[in-house]
Amino acid sequence: MNTFEFQPSQHVPFRDKKVLDRVRKIKREDFEKHPNPNLKVKIVKDFDVWFLFMMDIFFRIKEAMETGEKLVMILPQPWPLYESIAYMINRSRINCKNLYTFNMDEYANEEGVIAPESWPYGFTHALKKYFFSKIDPDLRPPEHQMIGFTNENFKDYGKMITDLGGADICYQGPGWTGHLAFVEPDAPEVPKDLEEFKKMGPSIVTLSPFTLAQNSLHGSFGSSGDIAAVPPKAATIGPAQALEAKNHIGLYSIGVHGTSTSWQRLITRLSLFGPVTPLVPDSIIQLMPETVVWVSETIAQNIEPDWDKGY
Repeated sequence: MNTFEFQPSQHVPFRDKKVLDRVRKIKREDFEKHPNPNLKVKIVKDFDVWFLFMMDIFFRIKEAMETGEKLVMILPQPWPLYESIAYMINRSRINCKNLYTFNMDEYANEEGVIAPESWPYGFTHALKKYFFSKIDPDLRPPEHQMIGFTNENFKDYGKMITDLGGADICYQGPGWTGHLAFVEPDAPEVPKDLEEFKKMGPSIVTLSPFTLAQNSLHGSFGSSGDIAAVPPKAATIGPAQALEAKNHIGLYSIGVHGTSTSWQRLITRLSLFGPVTPLVPDSIIQLMPETVVWVSETIAQNIEPDWDKGY
């Protein structure tokens, strides 16, 4: 059989061929045998990842009400799912007065100006539209406890989380590049040294072309591949805020609208089983103690050719 050798494109952030070859060979049954005892990896059905995510948020809020303790959460943006959490809060009459939430990230323009809450494609807008506005007013947390990135609070964003004792829970999952929140491996604003990377706080970063492509498939941009519609930069928490959190949950479950096709199948393996490196920002999940990881069946599916789908 003829061979054809090549190096990964210079556009690919992580290019170690030996590591890439190794993680590509990780089978479905290997995930739950992770060598790191701090990572409790569980394969679940595709929808169950998001069901568990919703249940985890709900029960943490419920327990905070019952104990009278404050709850600080760093939240990602699976937008419509938050409506179900709001429904359960209302149905159970859960008072959210002790709840503080921080958005992981928000879009910004080429000059680093952060998208306002009024922008309908933004994450702060979405979280308030699908979550907080759906909670009954007498149960809703005060407005100042629902925190997203703004041009005014950006410089103090990390300190605001730290001053509350750090996040009690941070949910995370990698983008196509392996980004953590919007911390891209190839952004010029992101440190290349691991120790400096771990100290990185909230930043305005340049989005990778891969992220523009990934997000252009979101419903908010018409699921159309319209890469020109996705803003070029973003405000984001840094690795320091994720590492500071007391608890961590990794979510690995993004496919393409219910199909078995997924850009996340390789990067999940690289993030969980590859080296801890700024070239795969989400890989710092391996450094976090007592971390729960939910991997969907679609993502755990073996990486192998499917010639029925053609080239």
